[in-house]
Amino acid sequence: MTGGVMTTTLVLGGARSGKSRYAESLLDDADAVTYIATGPLPDEDDGDWKARVEEHQARRAEGWTTVESTDVTRAILSARAPSLVDCIGNWVTGTIDAAKAWDNRDKALTIVQERTAELVALWTNAPYDIVAVTNEVGMSVVPETASGRLFQDALGRVNATLSAVSDRVHLIVAGRVIDLSSSPVVPGALA
Repeated sequence: MTGGVMTTTLVLGGARSGKSRYAESLLDDADAVTYIATGPLPDEDDGDWKARVEEHQARRAEGWTTVESTDVTRAILSARAPSLVDCIGNWVTGTIDAAKAWDNRDKALTIVQERTAELVALWTNAPYDIVAVTNEVGMSVVPETASGRLFQDALGRVNATLSAVSDRVHLIVAGRVIDLSSSPVVPGALA
């Protein structure tokens, strides 16, 4: 995937579908990769999250540099190598957290939309390969809580927006890859 024409790839999937492993494999041939980890650092009380973070860290190749940040646009701009963003769902959460907007749906969606526009401007002019991992939230039930519905709606919109401008879009289901790259975009999906 690296060398020649630069590509942007969006990798979607559910929890434990294999999406991160697959995204990492897309950059196997790169000598150096900037791994942009958007999730929160684990605290000692959350052993499960700590184990997940350690599992991801252990898989990274020796030539990979890790940047832990929710400022994805700045991290990509600072990188000088192909980049992997893992994951967009954590980035959306961090964006809403930073704005303290979980109780203000309109504010939250506006801020996420603004940050997404910044990311898309960079994404469509990437000077090197970029792969982003994200959770597919459109296949689950509508969450019971307002914050859950806000997250689902915000991430669904971000996913549709990035998908529409990505060179490649791959959906991972039960460890299987479905290539959506040539599939049509649903009219009005970005609304």
